[in-house]
Amino acid sequence: MPPYLFAELERQISAKTKAGIDVISLGIGDPDLPTPDAIVEAAAAAMRDPRTHRYPTNHGSDEFHEAAASFYRDRFGVELDPSSEVIPVLGGKEAVGHIAMACLDPGDVCLSPEPGYPPYTSGPVFSGAEVHYLPLTEENGFFPDLAVVPDDVADRANLLYLDYPNNPTGAVVPGGAFADAVDFARRHELILVHDNAYSEICFDGYVAPSFLETPGAKEVGVEIFSLSKGWNMTGWRCGLVAGNAEVVERFRQLKSNLDSGLFGALQQAAVVALTKERDFPRRMSEIYERRRDLVVEALARIGLDVTPPKATPYLWLRVPDGHTSESFASLVLEEANVVVSPGPGYGPSGEGFVRLSLTVPDERLEEAVRRIETSLRASIIQA
Repeated sequence: MPPYLFAELERQISAKTKAGIDVISLGIGDPDLPTPDAIVEAAAAAMRDPRTHRYPTNHGSDEFHEAAASFYRDRFGVELDPSSEVIPVLGGKEAVGHIAMACLDPGDVCLSPEPGYPPYTSGPVFSGAEVHYLPLTEENGFFPDLAVVPDDVADRANLLYLDYPNNPTGAVVPGGAFADAVDFARRHELILVHDNAYSEICFDGYVAPSFLETPGAKEVGVEIFSLSKGWNMTGWRCGLVAGNAEVVERFRQLKSNLDSGLFGALQQAAVVALTKERDFPRRMSEIYERRRDLVVEALARIGLDVTPPKATPYLWLRVPDGHTSESFASLVLEEANVVVSPGPGYGPSGEGFVRLSLTVPDERLEEAVRRIETSLRASIIQA
């Protein structure tokens, strides 16, 4: 395994900080604003209840299951059986990695989009499976061209990852693409796992769908839903897997051998997020939309064009002519003391791009774009 991308970014930030340099990181998507008070208070109250001090059930509390099913019904129009089609997880990252272990044996093939979230590769590798990359290109709207996957590869594959709205590109799912993916999964008898971490952060009136809205989706796969970005809960490690009952149960069996379930107080916090605080992600979306526009306008002033994304707190920026992703990221770090994520850290097709995160306070984001604009204008124009 290569070093984890964000661990390397944290190392770079730490080295600069120890040298007394003020570094602004646009590299890691960790919300800067706090979790809503009602969620915090619900967790605090639950922690004072001695019943949460004991082992939780791996299956999850009935209240958690009902809240998740209710949220999916009201938000996406998807009906879930609370008892068999939902399970809490220790954040989306854990679910992405462990579901590979539940679905893949050594010698199997996993179809992983790239550029993509690193666990789409590491989970299958830890399972002993082969990874077949699905390049995401600008020409295809950053959705994999499943038609070009060789039949022999597709027939050996047991797992296909998708994630829309997409990390790192910020792309949204093209019309009809989920239906095509369901057909592909059915034809090749594989499990489709949709990582739905960003559906609640949307802009310009766009409303992201759930994969499970697609006819036949529950027949072929599951969706991982995370509370991290929409409710500013990255540190809480709260999420769920929903969909195909057999996959959910096999995932539960795996987890029962690896962990002891999601802490009961955190389940109670998640219940409040999915019920009483459903509107909070809309308020966060307004903040990120304002920040998005600020950065896009600043980048345009120095000749860098970027298509404003309809979702996610990320900008996927093509680097200037004459630069690689790495050289541009290094230039920004050295000249402006601003950290951005080189595209190849998410996969080979990320070359030529960097990812910028909007998850920093407004005044720091404004300072970052000022630094980039001031320090790099001459360099970019010359390049």
